[in-house]
Amino acid sequence: MTTSSTQGDVKDLSLASRGKDRIEWAAKDMPVLRLIRERFAKDQPLKGVRMSGCLHITTETANLAITLKAGGADLVLCASNPLSTQDDVAAALVSEYGIPTFAIKGEDEQTYYRHINAALDHKPQMTMDDGCDLVSTIHTTRTELLSDIIGGMEETTTGVIRLKSMEKAGVLKFPVLAVNDSDTKHMFDNRYGTGQSSLDAIIRSTNILLAGRTVVVFGYGWCGRGVASRAHGMGSNVIVCEVDPTRALEAVMDGYRVMPGVEAAALGDIFVTVTGDINVIDRQHLERMKEGALIANSGHFNDEINIPALEAMATNKRRVRDFVDEYTYPDGRHVHLLAEGRLVNLSAAEGHPASVMDMSFANQALGSEFMLIHAKELEPRVYTLPAELDKEIASLKLQAMGVRIDTLTPEQDKYLNSWESGT
Repeated sequence: MTTSSTQGDVKDLSLASRGKDRIEWAAKDMPVLRLIRERFAKDQPLKGVRMSGCLHITTETANLAITLKAGGADLVLCASNPLSTQDDVAAALVSEYGIPTFAIKGEDEQTYYRHINAALDHKPQMTMDDGCDLVSTIHTTRTELLSDIIGGMEETTTGVIRLKSMEKAGVLKFPVLAVNDSDTKHMFDNRYGTGQSSLDAIIRSTNILLAGRTVVVFGYGWCGRGVASRAHGMGSNVIVCEVDPTRALEAVMDGYRVMPGVEAAALGDIFVTVTGDINVIDRQHLERMKEGALIANSGHFNDEINIPALEAMATNKRRVRDFVDEYTYPDGRHVHLLAEGRLVNLSAAEGHPASVMDMSFANQALGSEFMLIHAKELEPRVYTLPAELDKEIASLKLQAMGVRIDTLTPEQDKYLNSWESGT
């Protein structure tokens, strides 16, 4: 292990060569970010800007970091979740790419926050968050940093919820771009990325067959839609649990059974939470689960499952497979918690495929450039990237995929922008 204020804190630098190979493999499937990196290297839009990023340290994130550095950014990274770090990638970022990185897979809570503070010791002018931990730490225990900060970016649904709460309470002190709210992020990353990678992690950690199983999805936002769709596509019977009547109605129209969670608890074989809320699976649900039930979370924090209640209910706990903890109830039933309740796709697998993160991180890269240009015009609020940047990313992605689309004729454009014509 190497520990230093300039190089970072990673598990093993000897893993760097393997990490570099994997970073380069992911890059092959990230053509939009590559195009942005080529322009950044030429134009240097982030030259000299100190940036701190609290992100999942994966091969895809590494390609974002390389792009930001190519654009001139002075970047330091830390992990945004104790179990999501890929140690070989962290090592490669430090020794192969010269990007200080503070991240070790499985780090305890004390180390996690020490790493966040190490990234903040960089005195960032811009933050890049995956869950709002940098921003919340700055606003609570590191307020001396506020005067230097231009703005920030946030990538997750959970982080945006926290930021909007800060804005509503009047405590947010600098503008933040909600990258998660861009169409080319949440419609693709959340739906197709979370949908596939969550089931990938469940299969990797358990080796179960999804066909014929009952999968209960808590939450039918973009992530929930993705998990439900992928599970259905693999032959599962899907139940959706929701609190929003419109989303619940949409799930019904999409062909899924919809019912309260306490009813679904007795029916499910596999449970997946994707809400961003607390105690979505609570004691009342845990008590009703049948023998062998699997519980997984794909929300950012492990608060979605009431783990203390599960611990209190169980008479025994043992690790039966990597990332699978078996809890024994007094009546002999067993339930299984995956990845300690942390976001399963990054803890027990590799996270989203690179092709979908290509768009998400294109938003991050262009968002940092936008923030630098426009920060003085922005109030301490949560903003969405302009629609034209969203469409630019979508156009670049289509171009990279070899897909061509139609364009409006002058006549059609005029028609759509006029009010005179009618029946």
